[in-house]
Amino acid sequence: MPQNRSTDETTIADLFTSASVRLGCAGIADPFLNIRVLVGHALGLAPKDVSAQAMRVLTEEEQQVIEALIARREKRETLNRIIGKGEFCGLWFSMNEATLEPRPESESIVRSIVKRVRPFGGLFPSRKPLRILDLGTGSGCILLSFLHALPKATGLGIDIAPRAIEQARENAKRLGLDGRSAFRLNDWHTGIDEQFDIVSFNPPYIPLSDKPKLMPAVRDFDPPLALFGGEDGLDPYRMVIPALPGLLKDGGYAGIELGDEQTQDVGRLLKEAGFKDIDLLIDFRGFDRVFIVRKDGTLP
Repeated sequence: MPQNRSTDETTIADLFTSASVRLGCAGIADPFLNIRVLVGHALGLAPKDVSAQAMRVLTEEEQQVIEALIARREKRETLNRIIGKGEFCGLWFSMNEATLEPRPESESIVRSIVKRVRPFGGLFPSRKPLRILDLGTGSGCILLSFLHALPKATGLGIDIAPRAIEQARENAKRLGLDGRSAFRLNDWHTGIDEQFDIVSFNPPYIPLSDKPKLMPAVRDFDPPLALFGGEDGLDPYRMVIPALPGLLKDGGYAGIELGDEQTQDVGRLLKEAGFKDIDLLIDFRGFDRVFIVRKDGTLP
């Protein structure tokens, strides 16, 4: 005859019942999925395996760890930020308090440019490996995804936040890409005296006046340095776009991410910088999101 468990024992199933009510009241969509991810993270289990251990009795320490994670999600901190990693172009990237979480909108920078250069097998006709510059590298997800897709390429990532540079280097090492990547603490393009085949530029572009309108997950948990681009959100574009022709080799490509309703302003800056070959990419929500530009000239 099975023994009754003690009334002071808490199982995973018990926790699911109470936590789902809390997350549901906080407006979190699909609370059960969230709980599976958080419990799995706390216990070292894959989310899909959590339900199979529903009757597992949790230790007091495990309950405290899970409670802390549930409380963070209840305040609308994202799952990726809580577990400290996110997926980008099929790879997983760790992140910290100085980096944005990898976002699918930015993947089009990588996918679109790789599609353009892949016919060369990662090499331009000179047979020289492609050289890539990533301005505002954060976790390094854009640069390292380029390097993963183009095995002969090398790259340099720039960021103004020391902790972001630390995280990018850590990701590069974990992915086995540290031998082809370097990361430098720098203010955008200043002091760079090299030209590149590919430049990615994903700046902070949210206007400061929009801060009160942001979702709590962004406003309360993302690093402000990576979010706000001045009063109208365009300050980084005004600084970097005029310098882009000098950063690109002839025939080279640049991918520039933009914020909502910035298409005309950023497009004008690109035209003023002399770019004629300009493509606009739409994100999965139907918004203008990325300009792909090519510098005039023959491929090296």
